This record gives sequence, C-alpha cells and structure tokens, in this order.
Amino acid sequence: MFKHIALATAAFGMLSSPVLADENAQMTRGEEKLAKLLDGRVAGEPQSCIRTLGSRNLSQIDGTALTYRDGDTVWVNYTRNPDSIDDRDIMVIDRFSGSSLCRTDQVKLVDRVNGFLSGILLLDEFVPYKKVDTEG
Repeated sequence: MFKHIALATAAFGMLSSPVLADENAQMTRGEEKLAKLLDGRVAGEPQSCIRTLGSRNLSQIDGTALTYRDGDTVWVNYTRNPDSIDDRDIMVIDRFSGSSLCRTDQVKLVDRVNGFLSGILLLDEFVPYKKVDTEG
C-alpha cells in the first residue's frame, strides 16, 4: 500500500511529506504502466462512487490498480488487495447501482481459460486524475 501512495504522490509532485516507499525500490511493470497513464495529471478528491456506463472503459493493471476513463479524467481504484489484480482474468462486477461503480460493489475475478473463480477484489475509493492545464 505504501508503495502505491508514493507512486501516486511522488511521481506527480504533490508530496508534502516524505516518500513512504523505499527510494531504491524498482517500480513493477504495473506501477510503470500506471505512472505512464497518469503522466501530466494531478489527483483530485477521492470519491466512494463514480458514474459509469457499462464497464468497457474499466481496465486492470496487473498487481496495481483498476482504471476507468471518463473523458479527460482517469479514475484510479488501488483496491484494498491490488496484488490480486491480474489482467488475464475476466472481471465480473456485482453492482448495487446500475449507473455507478462504488467501493461497496463486488468485483469477482474469473480465470479466462478455465472459467473458475480466481479471486475477489475489495474496492477502495476512486481517485480522479485530470490533466494539468499548462497554459496560463
């Protein structure tokens, strides 16, 4: 968890306290992919729910986070168990609301080849990342 906090803050210059992750630790491929996706964006206020239309814009980044694109905003859910995220699995989402995805919803992971349940993701808050307006 601390590694993700450091990634989300240190990579985007928003850190007001010391980096919690080991400075010498290498980022995982998932963390590198997320950092590239969020390059030039800043984090906003976390939300418990986000409005979604289907789940076609919902993506998995191995061992790191779920992301949802909505226009220029990328919503990131680091989940409470990011190590369970495997982009080879199919996500089956049990929603309590038809038009929103919330931290209380259940995300089951199903093995793409064998069709058996391979895990459950415990969602956390959704953090919006928006592009920085570089024009003054």
